[in-house]
Amino acid sequence: MLDTTWHREFEKVIWMSSPTELKVNFHDHHVPKADPGKYTAQVEHELWEADDAGRPTVRVDDPPLTSPEPENFEIRAVRFVLDETSVHAVYPQPGASGAFMRVLPHITLNRSILPWERDLSGQRARAPWIALMIFRAGELPDDPTASGLGSTRTVEKLVTPDEGNVLGPKLRTVEPEVKDSECRTLDIPREVFTAVVPTLDELWYLAHVRDVHAPRLLDDGEVLTEGRFAVVTANRFARERGSCAAHLVSLEGFEQVVAGQWPDDEKEYVRVASLWSWSFTCEPDDDLDAAGLLENMVAPSLPDTPEELALSLRPPNGPPDPAEPEQRYVQDRLSLGYAPLPYRTPSGERTYSWYRGPFTPLAAQPVPPTEPVGKAHTTADHAMIYEAEHGVFDISYAAAWTLGRTVALADPDYSAETVRARRELANHACSLIALAVDPERADVDPLTATRPTRLLRELAGGEFGDRLMAALSRPMRSAAAEPQAQTVTGLTPEVVSRILSDSRRQAALAGTARSRLGMMATWLDRLALLQGVPLSFLVPDMRMCPPESLRFFRIDQGWIDAYLAGAQDLGAHTSMDLALDGILRDAVTASSRQARPAAGMLMNSALVAGWPAMGVSAWSEGDTVTELRRHHPAPDMLLCLFDKVPDEVVISEPSQGIHFGLNSDNRIDLRQLTPDSDPPLGATLPGQEFPAAPDDVFGRFLRPRPPGLTPDVLRLLGPEGLVDPLGQALERGPLASRELAVELVVSPLEQRLRVPSAPADRSL
Repeated sequence: MLDTTWHREFEKVIWMSSPTELKVNFHDHHVPKADPGKYTAQVEHELWEADDAGRPTVRVDDPPLTSPEPENFEIRAVRFVLDETSVHAVYPQPGASGAFMRVLPHITLNRSILPWERDLSGQRARAPWIALMIFRAGELPDDPTASGLGSTRTVEKLVTPDEGNVLGPKLRTVEPEVKDSECRTLDIPREVFTAVVPTLDELWYLAHVRDVHAPRLLDDGEVLTEGRFAVVTANRFARERGSCAAHLVSLEGFEQVVAGQWPDDEKEYVRVASLWSWSFTCEPDDDLDAAGLLENMVAPSLPDTPEELALSLRPPNGPPDPAEPEQRYVQDRLSLGYAPLPYRTPSGERTYSWYRGPFTPLAAQPVPPTEPVGKAHTTADHAMIYEAEHGVFDISYAAAWTLGRTVALADPDYSAETVRARRELANHACSLIALAVDPERADVDPLTATRPTRLLRELAGGEFGDRLMAALSRPMRSAAAEPQAQTVTGLTPEVVSRILSDSRRQAALAGTARSRLGMMATWLDRLALLQGVPLSFLVPDMRMCPPESLRFFRIDQGWIDAYLAGAQDLGAHTSMDLALDGILRDAVTASSRQARPAAGMLMNSALVAGWPAMGVSAWSEGDTVTELRRHHPAPDMLLCLFDKVPDEVVISEPSQGIHFGLNSDNRIDLRQLTPDSDPPLGATLPGQEFPAAPDDVFGRFLRPRPPGLTPDVLRLLGPEGLVDPLGQALERGPLASRELAVELVVSPLEQRLRVPSAPADRSL
């Protein structure tokens, strides 16, 4: 492993708004001690005589003891292709849509020395050789829709383009075998390249090293763990609506072009290697006011009505008249999460019934056990609940059973596995019964017979030889002799039940069931997470969760049991199947490895489409609650299922814990850069922004563009650059790259709320 050179003059602690703190050290760069290339190691062995002080005085190996043999080796580094394992995360997330106008996109790399592995300008301790460039739709011939695409070419075609108007990189050495390999390339129009590419000095400010000391924090695909990462930031804002493509490109061989010295005025395009790319969509601020949406979604629960965030249907006319018992009955049903649905009775009458999905606003009572417990069924009638007082059916569990059966029948692999397991279990049971009721067979039944041990005792007896000789000398029975009658036990349900209830036969059947399960337990584990359940079964009336709303719920385990039972009852047709069903169910239960969900959250908002991977963290009495499943029933809906009922939930903007950009006023919130001060290092300086109003970053520190084009490229250096005035505002000298990164940090938006809990004296 190569030695590295570290520059560690600065540390910063970022306090994330979560139960644990996040500590991050920022460094200017991290470079290796040796450049990529071929090297020869010459090893010499010398033997010296030392004096009393241990100092060598006289060499005694003349001639040398061994002849030195040179060793050739090569140090390789990324150049034209970047392996996907090198990318830790990107921001904005690929495919994300949101208000990214004030965000500087960035990419986080697992290899902390990667941006400085190659010598771009002769100043290895400063400028990285890669840059993150942002392009809009219509700017790149190779990626006209800004989808993060490129053209695959050989390295030979990258370095020496066939087209006369395309400028390739001027590289010192490229091995012949490398020239034949393929890489992804971009042909960037000259005017676009000139407008977007950072200067050599600006490149130094657009990369830094992030040294993370933190617990695991879940975000947009990145688990922020301890380690060292390189971060490369773009210099262009996505200020207009539309798609944007982010390309991590190599600038090796373009030093003169980056410095503004074009070797040939006839060159219209610059061909670069695109090492990594992704795309995102920028939407105007007024289309997605994330802070406003979050605030409005939790507003109904404030200040003292947490039940407003429960998943239930609320009558449009307000609470019922206390004098009307029918209205009170309906109101009570609705508050428990039920919805009225059209229903036709078996006799043909049209009426209505109550239905409630697995999501409940209050704790559900356990379902009373049926007799016999765990018996398989062939119809959903057993799960119908009739409310005699009002003459109304509750079809909740019946619908769950029917849905489970439908989902099982729709999967031919599971159906075949279940039917095969039942048949083989029934065949084994029939064999055991046959052995038990036939006297001749019963004598050799391996589970209950005594004959094998009796025969062994007879063989060991001293009179066995005499008995054998007597039997052989006896005349054989004639064929006409009548066979002796054998008494066979009659098969009745009671006899079969007695035979199969034997503990040894039960153990044998259980072993057969376990060996024939196949995928059944795993498949049913997925169903326990409510996979395959349409949204209309989960939320029977969308007025329970209207647009721009947030709802919390508990999960009725009885509904999940009915859903699983519908799938498990498949193939139970005969009385033998019913008798053995409990054994098969016990085997499935013992093989299950999936925790049941206990509670969840449902969001219906435009925020879901804008933040497809928003952060959702939950706690219960200070302990982390595990998120078992995350699902998008619709593009603007998010469903999260938890293993416990949380008492606190934090919804946060998808990010890598920290990203870079401006505040809502297009300014920079200044942060503390002085250690051992108040506020602490890295914390926001209250009320201090840069530049001071009425100026903002967009008005002062962007590169000019031709008329009709919106300025969007950040100007970092020079008389009108950002870095020097920002350092003066902080009463410091020239800022280092690590310090600029700290000042551009934008903490992610989040909403913390207490989850409504059910009263102790009320349940479903």
